[in-house]
Amino acid sequence: MKVTKHAQQFSIRMTTLSSAMALAAPMAMAAPQTLELWRHETGNIAEIEVSKAAVERFNRSQERWRVEMSMIPEGSYTETVTSAAVAGDLPCLLYIDQPVAPNFAWAGFLQPLDGLVDQAALDGLIDTAKGTYDGRIYSAGQYEVALSLLSRRSVLEEHDIRIATLDEPWSKAEFLDALETLKASGDFLYPLDLQAGWSGEWYSYAFGPWLSSFGGDQIDRSNYLYAEGVLNGEEAVAWGDFFQSLFEEGYVDRNPSDDRGFVQGRVAVNYGFLEPSAYPDEWGDDLVVMPVPDFGHGSVIGGGSWHTGITTACQSPEGAAEFIEFQLQPEEIAAMSEGAGMIPASEAGAALTEHYREGGQWRFFYDYSEARAQLRPETPAYPIISSVFERAARDIRDGGDVQAALDEAVDAIERNIADNHGYGMDE
Repeated sequence: MKVTKHAQQFSIRMTTLSSAMALAAPMAMAAPQTLELWRHETGNIAEIEVSKAAVERFNRSQERWRVEMSMIPEGSYTETVTSAAVAGDLPCLLYIDQPVAPNFAWAGFLQPLDGLVDQAALDGLIDTAKGTYDGRIYSAGQYEVALSLLSRRSVLEEHDIRIATLDEPWSKAEFLDALETLKASGDFLYPLDLQAGWSGEWYSYAFGPWLSSFGGDQIDRSNYLYAEGVLNGEEAVAWGDFFQSLFEEGYVDRNPSDDRGFVQGRVAVNYGFLEPSAYPDEWGDDLVVMPVPDFGHGSVIGGGSWHTGITTACQSPEGAAEFIEFQLQPEEIAAMSEGAGMIPASEAGAALTEHYREGGQWRFFYDYSEARAQLRPETPAYPIISSVFERAARDIRDGGDVQAALDEAVDAIERNIADNHGYGMDE
């Protein structure tokens, strides 16, 4: 059969086109690149479900990346991350408790988000939703939590106790008067619950701010090298004496059997988190949320919650950054807040929620956190500061000598900092 010139040219073109399509097909059908994410396993089931749903939304929103989330027990989370770093087995993305971010950054586990994540997304966050070290941002979060004093309007009014407000928190004297009145009523064996049976980060997060309100601190924040004079000075000892007196006067149970005293009506005032689902429905407007007392240097609460960071082991930081940017969208921040009850990490996110928007039922918490929250010391030494502070606070709680406990804490902190050559901090 005779083949014409035009037929030959057509055949060549079709062969070339088929080859090009064969090469393009694998590219078009390539599976998304996996980005592994480690997350701490928390008792807040709603928070975990919201996180899982957000990962699914991100994976559906584009075809280039696929985030796969693994749950790690919270009690061993930091140790697991550290071990993985030593073994060279870190995932691409990490959930990080904000105060630990400087230590992870100093240790080389994390890479800065500046220049990777859209700056406008980072700028829109409240300060406590950013984990910083040496002037750079290493982690970013969707939410904040705030501790407060919770009570019941009917209880306070029955005993003629003023309801504290954001503008007018209780003073130290007013706080003690309220506890004395409630104790003397005979209605409460222990009028106040400080969750004294909790351990770990609770002591630093909950009572470090009280120390600051007295005028002390866990470390000198001007250089993060010394604790002498701030953790064991006159103001710090005054905090320790006060803290110890709460237990000695019988206002607080040293070793509570559970943390349900307030919910069950056995305790009049609770220092803790607002968990709307935890309180009886019939309480309704009887539930009162108040700021922590002003012990002389302002009403101060702890700031900084769980964030997301990108590890130095991540081979696709642009994909990890895209996931963080997705998390920081107002809609995603609002979804976390609505699903888990957390304080939104941005004003734009708060505006999309029912409770935290301007005029919302829980707007108090957003304003309260923004105005009064203090980050725990932003230093690589924080893990040792936290554990040493807990040991000192427990010793004080149990009747130990206040000055001796604080002096010992100072020695341990400064020794660790010296052993680590100041963690790179300058005088």
